Amino acid sequence: MTPDTAQGLAIDVLGWLATDDEKLGAFLALSGASAGDLRERMREPEFLGFLVDFLMQDEATLIAFCDATGHAYDAPQRARQLLPGGDVPDWT
Repeated sequence: MTPDTAQGLAIDVLGWLATDDEKLGAFLALSGASAGDLRERMREPEFLGFLVDFLMQDEATLIAFCDATGHAYDAPQRARQLLPGGDVPDWT
């Protein structure tokens, strides 16, 4: 995976969230963004990282996204490592 494909996956997350009003509403509430902000904010690598973080906070949501989009189940985690803030060291 490259930084470009990681950003592409995050944009896929946004597209997938947009198909579910409840999940999109939860994301907007948590992020503080408005629906009108999304087009502009999706150009920000930090925001893309937050999209992937949101996806990965619930395993059922993660699996549903991967099943719907054809991404491997580990792809969001690999993508997150390449987006800003994803390179946090593992201290275990």
